Amino acid sequence: MSSYADLLKTPGVARIIAAQLTARFPNGMLSLAYLLHVERATGSYGAAGLVLAATSVGQAIAGPLTSRWMGRWGMRPVLSLTLVVCVLSMAGIAFLPLEVWGYMAIGFVGGLATPPVQPAVRTIYPKMVTSRQLTPLFSLDASAQEIIWVAAPVVTTFIATQISTVLAIVVAMVFMVGGGAWFIASPEVGRVRIPRSKRAFGVVLRRPPVLLSTVVGFLLIGACAAVEAAVVATFGHGGPESGIVLAIFAIGSLAGGLALGHIPVGPWAMTRRMLIVFIGMAGVVFWLDFWWLSVWLLIAGIGIAPALAVMFAIVSSSVKFSDTAEAYGWVGTGQLIGAALGSAVAGFLIDGYGATGGYLTAAAIALLGVIVSAVFKRAHPDLRGRDASPIPDTEPVPVQPS
Repeated sequence: MSSYADLLKTPGVARIIAAQLTARFPNGMLSLAYLLHVERATGSYGAAGLVLAATSVGQAIAGPLTSRWMGRWGMRPVLSLTLVVCVLSMAGIAFLPLEVWGYMAIGFVGGLATPPVQPAVRTIYPKMVTSRQLTPLFSLDASAQEIIWVAAPVVTTFIATQISTVLAIVVAMVFMVGGGAWFIASPEVGRVRIPRSKRAFGVVLRRPPVLLSTVVGFLLIGACAAVEAAVVATFGHGGPESGIVLAIFAIGSLAGGLALGHIPVGPWAMTRRMLIVFIGMAGVVFWLDFWWLSVWLLIAGIGIAPALAVMFAIVSSSVKFSDTAEAYGWVGTGQLIGAALGSAVAGFLIDGYGATGGYLTAAAIALLGVIVSAVFKRAHPDLRGRDASPIPDTEPVPVQPS
């Protein structure tokens, strides 16, 4: 823990972690808030699912696109514009009486305008800490984001069911405006200038570590989404058990990230971490008791944040600084698509075979993640004793005054 204490004492690190977590807090609120609000407005969960799908498609398209724009127009202009459009779209869904296609259109625009806070902050990190601190910082970041997935659904469910679905969306808007403004105002956002990339859009995916991280991230988050659907199917919506089990799952990830974040990243690092996830998810399928599920999902969670941290580190070390934001955008898009497909496949198998079908889906996807990371180990750089910072661009990078 001393390494994390040293990190948090580094000027600006604690502040920017807190700001970006606040700005991203709505990411854990909106899916559930939109689901409950649109279902209440239309009387159909199918319609609500279409709105969520449209929003997710917009987010998937936006990931690498808006991230690349930050190298062309600067972080603050892109973050500010997307923040305004995204908040307006949230207000439209909350307050306008619309048909399903109207909700879908606004959700798609809002997804396209999702502020690229995550690619921005992970591009900034290498400029804030020493090379020795960078991998632990990625691990701390991946662990801290679990706070979003533990707290946000609880807050959203309470407000939407006990008070109002409109208020649930408004609270998400408040977090987005407050956190987004805090992050945009951070001196580091003004100080760090991403050089304009000379490569065509999408070329960064030719870098093996970027492609490996995108594919394995797709599989990791797909497995997690399948588990979430299966847990809800196991306990239903009437009691607290689903929320408690999923919170334990996220706490395992938080603990794993903090415990394993200081370990040097060798060529088998991703495979080992995905293996922990697979073992935990495979253990679940034998017995759907509350305590059994809690223990095995705690084990599965231990591998999640460390696996994400490895992805961030190998991407950072393998691309030029001008390409880092776009690279992280592609990794994020892979995770979004994985979440959508993991939920969809698990849903079909849950309909056919009950909750066990969802857990089998999760275990199978996680096993595929282990296999892919092992087979393509040569795409995984060995960062033991190496700097995980991005490759410098050859031309001088202008620095903007904060």
